Amino acid sequence: MNMTLIKHELRQGWKSLIIWTVSIGFFVSICVFMYPEMGNQMEDVNDMFSSMGSFTSAFGMDRLNFGTLIGFYAIECGNILGIGGSFFAALLGISALAKEEKERTAEFLLTHPVSRIRIITEKLAAIMLQILIMNIVVFGLSIVSVIIIGEEIPWNELCLMHLSYFFVQIELAGICFGISAYLRSGGLGIGLGIAIVMYFLNIVANISDSAEFLKYITPFGYAEGADILTDKCLDVGKLMLGMVFTIIGITIAYRKYTRKDIQ
Repeated sequence: MNMTLIKHELRQGWKSLIIWTVSIGFFVSICVFMYPEMGNQMEDVNDMFSSMGSFTSAFGMDRLNFGTLIGFYAIECGNILGIGGSFFAALLGISALAKEEKERTAEFLLTHPVSRIRIITEKLAAIMLQILIMNIVVFGLSIVSVIIIGEEIPWNELCLMHLSYFFVQIELAGICFGISAYLRSGGLGIGLGIAIVMYFLNIVANISDSAEFLKYITPFGYAEGADILTDKCLDVGKLMLGMVFTIIGITIAYRKYTRKDIQ
């Protein structure tokens, strides 16, 4: 069964992968195409957002210049990448191990001469591969969109932003993967709920200084567009902590699933 399970997972999930990739890529491209049309109004937009108080802080708009492509991209496209990408990753992770019992295919899978550790490993590899494919395609579409509108490509900032959201998706997938080992039926609501909660924790941290510690809990804390554009780098401390959460989630999946009484 050399990589057979990975291929099987990819065959099962190719429609979902295409739908999510095309949807996210399409909306990112549309936002980029909107930028030239809104260029003349950016000064008014900046003034409007600067007077919106907590709402402005919630999305980091008080530290971004809408008059630049990358500032516009960080808010408009960043939200699409953040919400859409996190939903996709969470759904992949939360269903990976639970679906075998839900769809009653566990008995067929476990009768093959393959260990549970290998099952977990290949399912995890399939998740990471799908997330990687989605990010590469969306990044490519965003680059093409910037070229089409005739703007200079801000390579460093654009790469950092997309890389940060890639790590956000990896972390959410890892956490949901660990939870998936405990489920016996569909957990799509749980996966989406985790992604939404993490997203709003970052908004709360942006609004209130006393809640800034939440940025060390939510993966969106190191994918803040305003921080990336200001510092020209990712917050390594928050990123490393996020990868620790990812490893914990994956470790839990291995420990639980190898001992689980599969029904």
